Parts: sequence; structure tokens; C-alpha cells
Amino acid sequence: MSEILTAVQKAFALNLDPDLYGSIAEIGAGQEVARYFFLAGGAAGTIARTISAYDMHFSDASYGEEPSGRYVSESRLNKMLEKEYGLVLQRVGTYRHKNSSHFAFADTVAARSYIRKSAECHGWMGIHLQLYPGAPPSKINLHVRMLDESNRQQQEALGILGVNLIYAAYNYYRKPEKLIASLRDNLGQDRVEVDTIRLEGPYFEELDARLTALLLVETNLTDAVMFSPKKEVLQPSEILYKKNVLVLRSCFAPVTKVTLDMINCGKESFLGNPDVKEENCVVLPELSTIHLKKNGVFDKKSFLHRIDTVTSLGHPVLVTDYLRYFRVREFLNRYTKNPVGFILGIPNMELLFDDTYYEGLEGGILGAFSKLFDGQIKLFVYPMRKGNDMISVDNFPTPDHLKYLYLYLCENNLVESVENYDESILHIWPQGVLKKLRKGRGDWESMVPENVAREIIKHRMFGFDSA
Repeated sequence: MSEILTAVQKAFALNLDPDLYGSIAEIGAGQEVARYFFLAGGAAGTIARTISAYDMHFSDASYGEEPSGRYVSESRLNKMLEKEYGLVLQRVGTYRHKNSSHFAFADTVAARSYIRKSAECHGWMGIHLQLYPGAPPSKINLHVRMLDESNRQQQEALGILGVNLIYAAYNYYRKPEKLIASLRDNLGQDRVEVDTIRLEGPYFEELDARLTALLLVETNLTDAVMFSPKKEVLQPSEILYKKNVLVLRSCFAPVTKVTLDMINCGKESFLGNPDVKEENCVVLPELSTIHLKKNGVFDKKSFLHRIDTVTSLGHPVLVTDYLRYFRVREFLNRYTKNPVGFILGIPNMELLFDDTYYEGLEGGILGAFSKLFDGQIKLFVYPMRKGNDMISVDNFPTPDHLKYLYLYLCENNLVESVENYDESILHIWPQGVLKKLRKGRGDWESMVPENVAREIIKHRMFGFDSA
């Protein structure tokens, strides 16, 4: 295993490359990336200029006004990169030697300050770069959350991450896995989170953006990534900020008519809350990477199949590495304080009330429940047929030593049965559907939504055998 270079060593290696030349523009946490290049020595051979336009009017004069008023945004980052890259080509592109490769790096961030002590510390950074002389620019954008407690530590972390990005962009562009993994070099586990990455242009055309996003979870750069119904990678705050969120956790292998009925019934119950409005409600299917691993390795084909069938229902989908429900709740707390709901089947309710589910967790089941029911939250429980009996909230088989905990939740209206469910489909189980579809076409097609059946057959998903 090769030794990881420090940020100064990476900057020095880039400074020694006679072909690289470009600019660095930073807004919000000092010129921390540029500082490493100057600290390393030889920066005059690499950097054409650095700039920080902190004043809004100076920034607008340089990069244009921001109609949304959000200066820490991907839109602002792109304007910075396009302007800086264009200036590099315009002002130095004609006299640099023919083997030159030009670049522009930029970031716009909101770091911790004496005013912003409790606000989220986050930002966007990216690079436009030529990967061979005269090439159109390849582009990499990142959304980063800064987790350090002090402004100085956040500045340092941003500087290291920026150097890592520039170095990786030039050295690992043929190896996306290594490019992404190296972003954490010299940063450890708890200083930054990268929850969105976009790679475009030469050498990145064949990359599946969803698999690239999954690499962020694989390499522990983030706990969660999100995708739109159009299969685009989303930045979670853009979808979840101040929303009412209704979550359905499942392995989705495959989506069935029961899945769809759970969503519809759960949403109907959720909208019964006077504080929840249709126009502000987000239904969020969530898939844990625990269901995507085979022998500890991510099953990428299964990942794409599940994402494609879930998004075909018209909802965004969240992929996380969370085992327990309260971790999903803590994730949502970053973006919204509005009412949140979870739709659960009886098997998942049984899991919630299983002590072994919390082994190794400080505080055990009580600690987990205190975090899960933090704020406005409710569990909407979908019934299950067991023999001739129907199991619901009213007769849920709670372990004896937890029955008073369950009664407390019920008495305080934190657990509610869904209404108007379709009793005729309660015999459908994903495992049974999966077993049948692997034998080819058959009655399983009536057990899943019509568009899901088409997707499975067309793309031979989940081991479908068309023979």
C-alpha cells in the first residue's frame, strides 16, 4: 500500500508539473486551498491568480447576480468556475506552451463563525480542467458538510479537501473509485462529509452517476445519497428542506403492489395531520446498503435494479448505510423540523421491539426510542394477515417487558394504524415474487405495479429468466 501524500506534498507535486496552469477562487472560509500551493513553494508555475470576493456586490460584479439569493449553491459555483476557466483560456491560453493543460478551481462555503454558531456549515467546491492539451473541460463538483467545531479547523479541512480534489482530478481521472476514496486523505472520518458528486466531460461520459454516488457511501464519505425519479443524483437539502417527510424503509426486492398500497395508505394517514399539507409533503422510500452487500461487497447490479424500480413509482429514493430507524430520523433532522412519519409493516414493528436489534448501542432500546421520537414523529403501521388473524396496532404482539413502552406510544398518538388498505393483496410477499420471477413470466406480474413488471422483464432484473 502506497503512502498517502500530505496536502503540502500534493500541492508541491502539482506545482512541479510544467503543464498545469490555472486559477483558484474561494469564497467563505479564507483562501485555504491556495495557501497550500503557496506554502509548498513553486506556485508561480501553477497558479495564474487567486481571488476571494467576499462582498456580495463585488461577487455579483465578477460572476453575475444570483436570482435565488443563495450564494452557497451549485448554481453560484458553476458561475464561478465558468468565469474563471474562461478567463484562464482568454488571458494565458494563447502564450502558454502547446502541452499546457488549464484549470479553474472554485469553492463557495458557509463556515462556522461567531454569528453562525448553530447554522449548518456546508458548501460547494469544484474544478474545470483539461485532461489533455486543447480538450474541452472535464468537470467535478462536490457538496461538502464541514463537521469540525471551530472555524479554523473547518478552514483547514476545506484546504485539504480542495487540494485532494485538484490532485485526484489530474492523477486519478481514469479510476473513479480511487479519485473518490482519495478525497478523504489526511482528513480522517469525522471532519467532512461529501454527500453529492458530479463528474462530467471527457473521461467521465460512461460513468453512471448513481454508481458514482454509491461510491461516496462505500468509502464512508457520506452516510446517505439521494436520487430523483429521473435517475439524477440529488442534494438532499434541495428536496427535504422544511418539508413534511414520509419514509418507507424496505429492501425493495422487488417493489410489489403492497409497497404501493403502503405508500398510498401511509400518505393518506399522514395528510390527516393538520400540520401536513399535500404541497409540502415528500414521500421518501429509503434503502439501506445492508441490503446491497454480498459477502461484504456492494452488489451494484442489484443496487441499480432496486433504484430503477423504486423511482419508477415517481418518488425520490434515499440510499443510506443506516441500520436503525433513529439514524434516519437524525438525518432528516438536518433538513426539517416539520412532522415526519414512518410507514412500517408488522415485521418491521417486531424488529423495532426486538432487544437484539439494539445490541451494542448505548442506552439500548430506550436510547434508540428517545432519538427516534425526537420532535414531531409518528409511526403508521400497515397490517399483516397471519393465518386467519389480522395483526395491526390494536393486537400487536409486544414482548411482555416492553408492553408498557408500547402502550405509552399508543396513548400518546405516536403509533397509528393505516386505514383503507387493500385486504386482497396482503398475501403478496417480496420473497415469493422474487422466487417466481426468476422462473420467467407468470402470475407474479399481477403482484407488482404494471410499470415495475415491464421494467423487470425488459431489463431482466433480479435474475428474471425470460427463457
